[in-house]
Amino acid sequence: MKAAIYCRLSEEDRNKENKADDSNSIKNQKAMLLQYAAAQKWEIYDIYSDDDYAGADRNRPQFKRLLSDAEARKFDIVLCKTQSRFTRELELVEKYIHGLFPVWGIRFISIVDHADTDNKGNKKARQINGLVNEWYLEDMSDNIRSVLTSRRENGYHIGAFAPYGYQKDPQLRGHLVIDAEAAGVVREIFKMFAMGYGKSAIARSLNDRGIPNPTEYKRRHGIRYEGPHKSAETIWKYPAISHILTNEVYIGNLIQGKYGSISYKTKECRPRPREQWIRVENTHEPIIDQELWEQVQHKVASHAKPFGTTGRIHPFSGKVVCAYCGYAVRIHKAHGRYYLQCNTRQASKGMCPGAFIPMLELESILLTELKKLNNALIDQNELEKGLALAAGSEMQKGRILNDKIGYERKIEEQEKTLRQLYMDKVRGIVTETDYSELYECFYREKAKLEGLASQCHDELCGIDGKNRAEDKRVELVKQYMDCASFTKDMSDSLIDHIEIGHRDKKTGLVPVCIFWKF
Repeated sequence: MKAAIYCRLSEEDRNKENKADDSNSIKNQKAMLLQYAAAQKWEIYDIYSDDDYAGADRNRPQFKRLLSDAEARKFDIVLCKTQSRFTRELELVEKYIHGLFPVWGIRFISIVDHADTDNKGNKKARQINGLVNEWYLEDMSDNIRSVLTSRRENGYHIGAFAPYGYQKDPQLRGHLVIDAEAAGVVREIFKMFAMGYGKSAIARSLNDRGIPNPTEYKRRHGIRYEGPHKSAETIWKYPAISHILTNEVYIGNLIQGKYGSISYKTKECRPRPREQWIRVENTHEPIIDQELWEQVQHKVASHAKPFGTTGRIHPFSGKVVCAYCGYAVRIHKAHGRYYLQCNTRQASKGMCPGAFIPMLELESILLTELKKLNNALIDQNELEKGLALAAGSEMQKGRILNDKIGYERKIEEQEKTLRQLYMDKVRGIVTETDYSELYECFYREKAKLEGLASQCHDELCGIDGKNRAEDKRVELVKQYMDCASFTKDMSDSLIDHIEIGHRDKKTGLVPVCIFWKF
């Protein structure tokens, strides 16, 4: 028998000599499991070890490798210290330990809590362990969230990265201290804007003098920074200047909790409403004095005017990006006309060819494309195809619904059989051994039928969703057909984003790629 040993530790071990070393706890787990395997005379196929990973993390590298090797039947046994070392999620307990491992011919054993899939009698105990571990994850998540909220409310900085211009105080956790070199650049940005320089002009000035942007600065100084280093991220751009000019951290205030996780089961975060943000004043030494801050904020507010003289909002705001560098373009006014232009070329020469198009030209292109789309929808042939498709869709729905009803009836029959089988065991008609074998057989068939019924349900939902999406598409297009100009409402309803390029000298056309929302 070949055994695969899996070890995991979620807390960072303070006794490591370097990051490459296994923690003492991991070493202890390995020693315990190796000794157990030797006593059983099992051959060790491999040792899989995830150090500093939580039990709810499904992307543990060695955990994923273990599952891949298990599916390939490279070993016969998965050996862990406890079931929670393998996973703390009940869903994964059912999926792998009780589901796929038996199919793959893999036996699961955890020696401390005596879990063993060869012992059918302790299946309920394994499920209870999984449920307890699930509760543990949820309680731990709530506790951590409450602790972090409390620290934020008390003015401590919670984050992996210090804001540009500051460093983490080595003497006091959660406190920020000024980084003199970077703080000098921050002061210069505020002073230049107060003197009348635009954000793009400030970025161009910093780039011309070779001053690294925040990410590049941290990388050069060996400070933790977010994301891998890329050459395109080494220059200053309009958004970085804009963010610095409106960030209250530079007057000594902390605003935190802008984003929050959806659930303890996922790392995905979403924006929170402004009223849920946590704002604490005077938490650290300011870089910018209050007078300069207020002067700059007044200028920022005065620059944020509605598009044009009509007061309407710029219809393509946040929708148009440069096809070359991927950054959002900005609106410019020259000789009484408005243009959309990529600022990367302005901020640093040679980094981007520069996307550029007059506002009216883009608006005309969009209205033309919208009319083409509408003509395609009202074309008689397209309508006939749509009717035929709808009829076929209804026939397909009918077949799937009949299959679903059939599966549900068979599930009811299996449940009746299982109940009857249990009564026969109680009456002594069926032996304990025969009952266990028959129960497993009927239960597997019932689970298979439930899976097929669920698949039918998903297919029905998919068909209905597709039909609703098509109806919505037609209504959306027809709704805006009589509009003489492209409005912000149209942009928000119809367009995901637009990519524009540089005008072709031969054709005289600007490449435009429209990504509709449907």
